[in-house]
Amino acid sequence: MYHNPVLLHESVEGLNINPDGVYVDVTFGGGGHSREILSKLKSGHLFGFDQDQDAAANSFQDDRFTFISQNFRYLKNFLMLHGHVKVDGILADLGVSSHQFDVASKGFSTRFDGILDMRMSQLNPVSAAEVVNTWPLEQLTKILTDYGELPNAFKMAQSIVAYRTLEEIRTTTALRDAVKKNLPIGKENKFLAQLFQALRIEVNQEMQALEEFLNQTTAVLKPGGRLVVISYHSLEDRMVKNFMKAGKLNGEVEKDFFGNNLSPFKLVSRKAIMPSGEEIAGNNRARSARLRIAERK
Repeated sequence: MYHNPVLLHESVEGLNINPDGVYVDVTFGGGGHSREILSKLKSGHLFGFDQDQDAAANSFQDDRFTFISQNFRYLKNFLMLHGHVKVDGILADLGVSSHQFDVASKGFSTRFDGILDMRMSQLNPVSAAEVVNTWPLEQLTKILTDYGELPNAFKMAQSIVAYRTLEEIRTTTALRDAVKKNLPIGKENKFLAQLFQALRIEVNQEMQALEEFLNQTTAVLKPGGRLVVISYHSLEDRMVKNFMKAGKLNGEVEKDFFGNNLSPFKLVSRKAIMPSGEEIAGNNRARSARLRIAERK
């Protein structure tokens, strides 16, 4: 079972759909957002990207839809391959689907015992087990600091290195055992979630892929085209916010001689759009979601 699409109506509304336009859902997953986009198209076309082979089973038999089994970091190349250089809108729902969390064998969840894998695509040669068993202490500390924002990253990395000298860390249970002394009482689940997030981001190169994807949207979107992004943690949201504001990942806005903003985008929503209390009550995954919308100038 794939997750209920988060901020479904707000995000699809944000695309400002032209029934004859061309759109891209770069995180197809269970197809929830794509289904809603297709319902608004007449002669238009929708491309769905997803690197997870499981997502292909959710593809639609519809002449207006094309499924592309690729990471969204290859957006521009694969759109060109299908004869589309410019599109009218791009939607990205970042992070991990409930399906991926719920399949124990993928190793994404702190709730199940499973192989420590965490690869969103099985074509990825690096698993989480390889990271925790072979990455040096300094590199592990950096990952847990940068991607997990863990205040005790160094001590946690030390515990992982100490544990692996005695036995290999192959499962999610072994990883939990390795760091259990570093989990503050009452905050065990929070710290474990941050640890698993850090490893998942490293394994799947999520921040690098997001950078590459965002940088391509400027060239791919037509003037008036919309970029709609839902993010789930501060690292992603900060990058998306900076890019939409300035057209650059560092968020520094260039201005011309007259002081006019030279960003290729204008913000449709000044602030992030949050899910309603009702949506969060019905779908716990929505609690950390932030939706941002920008339009290509």
